[in-house]
Amino acid sequence: MIVAERKTITELVEILRPHRNILVLGCGTCVTVCLSGGEREVSIISSALRIASRAQDLDFTISELTIERQCDNIFIEQAAEAIEKADAVLSTACGAGVQAIAERFPTKPVYAGLNTTFLGILEERGVWTEKCAACGSCVLHKYGGICPVTRCAKRVLNGPCGGSREDRCEVRPDRPCAWQLIYRRLKDIGQLERLAEMEPPKNWNSSLSGGPRVLIREDHRV
Repeated sequence: MIVAERKTITELVEILRPHRNILVLGCGTCVTVCLSGGEREVSIISSALRIASRAQDLDFTISELTIERQCDNIFIEQAAEAIEKADAVLSTACGAGVQAIAERFPTKPVYAGLNTTFLGILEERGVWTEKCAACGSCVLHKYGGICPVTRCAKRVLNGPCGGSREDRCEVRPDRPCAWQLIYRRLKDIGQLERLAEMEPPKNWNSSLSGGPRVLIREDHRV
């Protein structure tokens, strides 16, 4: 999932200060699961903004709405009336959702209420861990399903850096060494011979180095 964290209320107040009628628009997918931007969080942020408005004499009028997905025009249309009535929109979606709203309503100020952080998984209640850098050239099949691009602090592709101690990362001692995890995983699935294969320097052209990426599925276009 896309993982994000809420901006502070102090920061949001400064962003919204020039406006009066503000719609706090939530998203019902990834940011709901990571407890940052769903219906519950929209209510919390809205309440905090109302309190800050009274304390600072800002005269905010806050309305609330959460749609299923902000990155999908079908669901964005469900919010069209509320967005049109507002002076500004505070989106609690990921960065993609914020931009989708801004593109759909080009004359409406749309602000990000969250900091989009990474693609990750829920490890335990309240703890999310980055697992994918969305590099555009996946090599998980070579490393037993463990990504050295994301999991190794140095992004080493051909074996450990030599600085780990007792299976812990040299850069982040609170984290396991990614290459120790890769070794154990390949051993468990009987593919240790993959460690003898030399991986060439990574081609980052499929990543952000070439600007915004586009995926086109001709079999789904109309």
